[in-house]
Amino acid sequence: MNPAVEKPKLLVLVGPTAVGKTAISIEIARRFGAEIISGDSMQVYRGMNIGTAKIRPEEMKGIPHHLIDIHSPDEPFSVAEFQQRCRALIPDIASRGKLPFIVGGTGLYVESVSYEFQFSENGADEAFRQEQTDYALQNGAQALHDRLAAVDPESATRLHPNDQRRIIRALEVYHMTGVKLSDQLSRQMKQSPYQLCIVGLTMDREMLYKRIEARIDQMLEEGLLEEVQHLLDQGYTPGMVAMQGLGYKEIAAHLSGGVPLQEAVVLLKRDTRRFAKRQLSWFRHMQDIHWVDVSDTNHSEQHIDKVYDIVAGNLYRDREYTSTT
Repeated sequence: MNPAVEKPKLLVLVGPTAVGKTAISIEIARRFGAEIISGDSMQVYRGMNIGTAKIRPEEMKGIPHHLIDIHSPDEPFSVAEFQQRCRALIPDIASRGKLPFIVGGTGLYVESVSYEFQFSENGADEAFRQEQTDYALQNGAQALHDRLAAVDPESATRLHPNDQRRIIRALEVYHMTGVKLSDQLSRQMKQSPYQLCIVGLTMDREMLYKRIEARIDQMLEEGLLEEVQHLLDQGYTPGMVAMQGLGYKEIAAHLSGGVPLQEAVVLLKRDTRRFAKRQLSWFRHMQDIHWVDVSDTNHSEQHIDKVYDIVAGNLYRDREYTSTT
């Protein structure tokens, strides 16, 4: 048998925040008998639903979803754990005759599984980590981000200044090895252990930004302030990694009395637009992506059919599928 045929199938759907991945993923999963693995680094946290745009149970339409609500907000979640869990989940899903389907916008996480990245075991320097944490507390998140930009500008470009944990890790890798994290990533062979099909959703940039702002307004209407307040009341402090996520950091700053709500919302919308831009930049550098432009929101069914045809043509060439399945 051809070795390529023996590889398990893996479908991946990526795209920036607010582009419409959830609705398309559900329909594609239904048509192909897939189970969805969340490729989002924030949806793993329990109690963080509104700010992460987490899919509701009723929206799943019976499609199994994995790696959602698996950690408390005070527990760390890393790309290494994501890889480990996916290595177990993918063959388990396939063994039931289902199609493993990763859906998400965290580029490094998704790519690390798609191509089985090997990360060097550099260990940890707790004293160095604490030093960087103290520096950020004294000088601000931007000052820490500037430190990374000085030694690894490529990593700094893809990391938001609020992403303190990953910034410190990138600094730590350089500190311990003398090799930039971006160089480590660029050296990956990017050969997939799977029969891999990656679909990327894209959209007119201005339209995407309007959708982002509308989504944030909806989050506020749905109770984002109350959700963040509840997390704070439970003892989850603004300095925790999960609480540095978009929506949580800005609203926590408002609830602490330091930032007016209107200013916090403006910052949140700005930072989310910038985040979407970084997501698109990451995906544009990935190989093998089949892009689907979903700007014309009046023809969503056509977008689903196009994604469907891409998946059928790449993963099921030996089977008869039609867009009306």
